[in-house]
Amino acid sequence: MAKNLLIVESPAKAKTIEGYLGKDFLVKSSYGHIRDLVKTDEAIDTTNNFAQKYEVPTDKKAVVSELKKLAKASETVWLASDEDREGEAISWHLFETLGLDESKTKRIVFHEITKPAILKAIENPRKIDYNLVNAQQARRVLDRLVGFELSPVLWKKVKPSLSAGRVQSVAVRLLVDREREYNNFIPVASFKVVAIFYTDNKKELFKAELPKRFQTAGEAENFLKDCIAAEFKIKSLETKPGKRTPSAPFTTSTLQQEASRKLGYSVGRTMSLAQRLYEAGYISYMRTDSVNLSQTALDAAEKEIKNAYGDKYHKPRQYKTKSSGAQEAHEAIRPTNFASHSISGDSAERKLYELIWKRAIASQMSEAEFEKTTAKISISSRSEELTASGEVMKFDGFLKVYFESTDEETDINLDDSSDNALLPPLKTGQIVSLKEMNATERYSRPPSRYTEASLVKKMEELGIGRPSTYAPTISTIQNRGYVVKEDREGKSRNYQVISLGNGIITSIVKSEITGAERNKLFPTDIGIMVNDFLVEHFVDIVDFNFTATVEKEFDDIAHGLKEWTTMLKDFYGPFHTDVENTLETAERASHERELGTDAATGKKIIVRVGRFGPLVQIGSTEDEEKPRFASLRQGQMIETITLEEALELFRLPKNVGMFEGKDMTVAIGRFGPYIRHDGSFYSLSKDIDPHKVEEEEAIEIIKTKRQKDIDKIIKTFDEDPEVRIENGRWGPFIRYGKLNIKIPKDKLPEDLSFDEIKKLADEQPAAKKSFKGAKTTATAAKKKAPAKKKAAPKAKK
Repeated sequence: MAKNLLIVESPAKAKTIEGYLGKDFLVKSSYGHIRDLVKTDEAIDTTNNFAQKYEVPTDKKAVVSELKKLAKASETVWLASDEDREGEAISWHLFETLGLDESKTKRIVFHEITKPAILKAIENPRKIDYNLVNAQQARRVLDRLVGFELSPVLWKKVKPSLSAGRVQSVAVRLLVDREREYNNFIPVASFKVVAIFYTDNKKELFKAELPKRFQTAGEAENFLKDCIAAEFKIKSLETKPGKRTPSAPFTTSTLQQEASRKLGYSVGRTMSLAQRLYEAGYISYMRTDSVNLSQTALDAAEKEIKNAYGDKYHKPRQYKTKSSGAQEAHEAIRPTNFASHSISGDSAERKLYELIWKRAIASQMSEAEFEKTTAKISISSRSEELTASGEVMKFDGFLKVYFESTDEETDINLDDSSDNALLPPLKTGQIVSLKEMNATERYSRPPSRYTEASLVKKMEELGIGRPSTYAPTISTIQNRGYVVKEDREGKSRNYQVISLGNGIITSIVKSEITGAERNKLFPTDIGIMVNDFLVEHFVDIVDFNFTATVEKEFDDIAHGLKEWTTMLKDFYGPFHTDVENTLETAERASHERELGTDAATGKKIIVRVGRFGPLVQIGSTEDEEKPRFASLRQGQMIETITLEEALELFRLPKNVGMFEGKDMTVAIGRFGPYIRHDGSFYSLSKDIDPHKVEEEEAIEIIKTKRQKDIDKIIKTFDEDPEVRIENGRWGPFIRYGKLNIKIPKDKLPEDLSFDEIKKLADEQPAAKKSFKGAKTTATAAKKKAPAKKKAAPKAKK
């Protein structure tokens, strides 16, 4: 038995560290948290200083039992969980649960999993930092209290099975507020004028733009008319140098944002990949809000820059973190070895590593140097001046390695002009010739909806949450159905282009698609209903400043400046009173809206949240005839759906024609739109609008599905027509009644006989009962398997 037991959080980390320590060390994993608050309302005793009741989950009992035995047999136990508050709390839970002796227990932390960092940590152990533990305890207890007390209020006053969380509710509010800003926005049109000129050498064209915009088509057309016979002259030329400075190395937040913009990764995927890179020893710790780099990292970056690019590309910088809660002793996210420009691993890991490497190395490189030229062009017939700009790079500096992306709201350029085009040689007083001039109608744009990355950015700006909470918060609000991430089609919009060319003015109307969204976050009607209820009755819970203040108090606890139980008392007292008052006095929430009257029946049309989601209802339960219902389609919302759009939903189900002498009916069910034909159902893909499906397309959908069903069957058996070998998502398998059976590795699917399959089915273990008490077992499934000795079905042509 080794003298030392070192406990980390994950097996991957254990495997990496074990290679750095000698035979005197045994490295084991706790597999994350080993205990948690009990699931009942006995978890926290609010009358006894918020004392907590913990339990070891069933799936962790074996781990705890093994660690206890190993700890008892070791001379020293090293607690090496992560360096943040949650990691400190895990070390404390290990200390308590394993019954460790303080004199034989040492706590170590490291910012990266490299041999020097591990050995240095071993040389500098410390005790458990109870300030950090208390800060994490305060967060855990407060969040449990909010969730446990708010959820029953939502069940009673809003809708059963709902839940609420402290940080999650604020994130949903941000999305609801932005959605309403977007929907209430009224676009304003104006005309932007862009001219194309040429010099004596007619091959050298350049663009110039009028700084002002015209509010009406008449004003724009008058301007173009005045330019028909005008002389255009270079009034002034200004050339000045410019510099662009690299961004700081990544924090958790900026990594999530840039990985989303450059690689298209979700926040959750980015953190999962970063965790793997950290545990493999490739990058420093990935949960940080510091942009600081250690002197060791600065020296390593300098060496690599000079070796790879030359001395002139190096410029040392030490960034300072703006966030008041950041810990400068921590480091930004960086590679552990700057000499490794890339790593082995899967494609996603390599791409994220290279992004981290480029950002960190660029932060220590020289500025990019530019020369920007601005030309002012006078118009003999008007007082306005046109402006042409051009940019020339003189030295690429850090741009040799890395170019930072920008958020889409500032990155989209709807116009044809460009600020960094290269201008031809020009001189003051030179006459230039007009090739063409266009006044294009453009509309002001609404505030952009949030992506996962831009929501993280906003939460960070407001001081809501911490690096470890961004990803789980965004996952939670989507899993609860309060928010959806999806693409939405835009709508066609006409705009006018007034053109001057060859002395003639023309006007045409063009169309463009506006409002198309990709991977944006949209609040659902359930999310809006819950948000509005919380805003009305629990204003502090969803107040941005209040939530940021709570985060600041957690920071104060972590620094030993505040007693954690005092903070909880200050919060819980008013909150619990709000809960009791709301349960007693609040009206039941109703996210209901009346749209008008059905012309055919004279009945009222409302839109509301039903048991399975938002729906339109014609009539009421008090009428003699039952009300008619239709579910809202993707992208439709209670607050914005129109009467015409609501009535359109009742066009389904509809008959779209005949096939093989049987009707084809398009309808929308609980699991989406489908075609019903001859007792069979054929699902429609998301890109097919069920309202627009006609006979020919419906027949093609049915034929395609039938062919896919035929193609996936590898083998059938005369002994039983419903026993067959099929191609599934994960490869060939045996379908036997209600059983899906794996094919043994030493068998080819097409070689299996019916008797062999029957034997495999008999050997299948009985399925466990579900938590709902379902009685389905493998044996029962076999009993329900179809009777044998039927002819094998023939594939339909």
